Amino acid sequence: MGTPALPKNSDLSSEQLRFLDRHFGASDEDLHLHLLLHKAPNLLTVLHSQCSDLDSDLLRLQARLARCCVSWIPRSFAAKSAAHSLGLRLQNLSLATSPHVIGSKRFHGVLGQELPQLAQKVLRIEELRSYLETTLQLEALVGDLEDAVFCFLSCQTGNMFPAKLSNSLPSNVSGTKNEKLLQAIKAMNIIEDMLVDLLGRQPRWHRLLKTVDARVDKTLAVLRPQVTADHRALLVSLGWPPKLSTSEMQKGRISDLLNPLVIMQGQRNCEIRLWAIDELVSPIASRMEYHFSKWVDQPEFMFALTYKITRSFIAGIDDVLQPLIDQARLVSCSATEAWVSAMVQTLSRFLETRMFSVLAEKYKQMEMKSEVIPLWLHLIDLTLTFDKQMQSLVSLGTCNFLMESEITLSRGISLLTIFCDRPEWLKIWAKIELKNACKKLKMDLQDERSWGVDEKHQTGLHFESESEHYLLSTREDHKAPPVAESALKIAWEIIERCQSMPAISPHVKFIRSTATKFLWYFFKVLLLRRRGTVIPPENFNDDALSRICVLINAARYMEFRLRQWSDDVDFLEMKVAESDCGNHGKDACIDKSSFFDEEIKSLSELETNWLMDIIAVILRQFETLSWEYIKQAKHLEEEKEGNVEALVGVDLAVTADFVEALDALRSQLHALKMSLNPKDFSDLWRSVAEGLDQFIFFSNIFTEMQFYNDRIDQFETDIHALFLVFEPFCVRPEAFFPNIREGLKLLKVNKRKS
Repeated sequence: MGTPALPKNSDLSSEQLRFLDRHFGASDEDLHLHLLLHKAPNLLTVLHSQCSDLDSDLLRLQARLARCCVSWIPRSFAAKSAAHSLGLRLQNLSLATSPHVIGSKRFHGVLGQELPQLAQKVLRIEELRSYLETTLQLEALVGDLEDAVFCFLSCQTGNMFPAKLSNSLPSNVSGTKNEKLLQAIKAMNIIEDMLVDLLGRQPRWHRLLKTVDARVDKTLAVLRPQVTADHRALLVSLGWPPKLSTSEMQKGRISDLLNPLVIMQGQRNCEIRLWAIDELVSPIASRMEYHFSKWVDQPEFMFALTYKITRSFIAGIDDVLQPLIDQARLVSCSATEAWVSAMVQTLSRFLETRMFSVLAEKYKQMEMKSEVIPLWLHLIDLTLTFDKQMQSLVSLGTCNFLMESEITLSRGISLLTIFCDRPEWLKIWAKIELKNACKKLKMDLQDERSWGVDEKHQTGLHFESESEHYLLSTREDHKAPPVAESALKIAWEIIERCQSMPAISPHVKFIRSTATKFLWYFFKVLLLRRRGTVIPPENFNDDALSRICVLINAARYMEFRLRQWSDDVDFLEMKVAESDCGNHGKDACIDKSSFFDEEIKSLSELETNWLMDIIAVILRQFETLSWEYIKQAKHLEEEKEGNVEALVGVDLAVTADFVEALDALRSQLHALKMSLNPKDFSDLWRSVAEGLDQFIFFSNIFTEMQFYNDRIDQFETDIHALFLVFEPFCVRPEAFFPNIREGLKLLKVNKRKS
């Protein structure tokens, strides 16, 4: 038998070639016969050994499979036998229910043991069947997902799979990318719905859920990069991100896809410029400035002339130029707004160079300040009136749905733009406004009636219900003095004077430099007036008490109004802008809840401190008047003439030493109710009740009284009289004396035991 010839390289498969390369090398010399004869025996031995091991593993798997199958046979037979037996018993159920059988042990055995066991086995088989069906469904869905992803990726130009596998795909699988992607998404959604349902119904199948999640995540990890790349390519094809330049529009060629950065602008530039409008305004402006120079001492004529010219030609501008602007497809451009803006800029340039600059230089001179202040304020008044007139002209067009303040801020047609560009002039204006506001307030403070409260209204509120305590809205409801309303009115007038400021940053700076400082000035007035009011601890002064209540009411009313102001949209926007800029002192990094947060906090502290002063005086006087009563509580026998008959609705009379303290407390609370606003009075009497509860309970009265049973009834009568003092303010006053209430219970228990 001759030596078998070696096959040619072209006849060998790729697996055979890799096998030879791994064991013999890649050179032709290694394929000679003598080398094969040298290496073949050893290689043959290794191959025989590996084949033997594989055969052994196969036999073991077959034996294991056979054992598993055999192990299931008895269970199947047992289940079949049990089901057959159950059928027979159910057929003979009529016999089993006879009087001779129903009590037999066999019947109880079937119902009590065999039937539950059979039911458990049936349920187990049903659960196993459901698990297998669910597994097969998930396997099919995951397979569909993997196939759809594979086909989707095979359609890409940069195929990540080997070319050999890609070429072997059947023709019906190579559909479009979008179809395959939709198939993958549909399969993934179905899988997700099934997993969510199984998580609620079968939480014990967590291993199956984890396995499916792992396979889906592995598939999606392959899909995500390509989907992301396709999405980016789609955005590029749509023209995103847009070009920042608008060269095509400037050259007169309108592109099909408009620049989103041009269309979706938020707050536009203050200047609205059209060359056609500029050509119309330029010759008029030179003639207007000639007249302006003659009216430096009469600026109202400047504003009147500008308004008249603007109004006279606005209709023609809109009729002639607006159709041309629409034909040119200029986005959000109005001929009316451009005309008004150009006229405003003409007057603004003259005011900036010939009016405010001169006044600002004079203001720096100490001897000229008194002369500059009225001129500056008069010029500001004319400016604000002119801005409103210009806003009314713009609102005659298509901007009727906007508020006047919104038109000014968004269109930039306000003369206050001068102060946006010159912060030093804004500072001068703020100082003048603040000084003028303080001057107005001082005039109101000179009249002592500004601190008074309507007595009729005070009396009327005496019978108000408890539900009305939190419905305070007006100054009369808060029982605040007119000076508080006057201060708020002055502050609000200052705020309104800068409403047409086109930029938010100088707007905030102006309010902080004027209205906010003015409010702090008024807070100082309240504080100084409180320091000038002293309540002697030994003599309760009703007039001093009333003056302090007026201050508390004023602070409470101002706090209420400032909270209302802070809820306004304009103040919310200013607070956000102020926080972003971080220009509000060293505490700018602290997030505050409102624009007037510091002012509200200061007012709240003043109210609390002044209420605590009143509470301390009341408790101190009660302690002084009831000291003899507390000290003599341990005395068992008292003279009958030492008792005073009081109409308290009980058989016993209130102790004489305790009556004076209760009477003083009652009159004080009544006076406070007449003078103090309902909200603070509610806090006050509750705090007084808490203080009295602590004072009486921690005195020696309970310690001494537990040894004298005859004194307990008298003490209960006295405490009931104390409760009656607070009865006009609540339904169950004893609820605000928890310590005294519990102490009385303990005394009664000890009395019964003794």
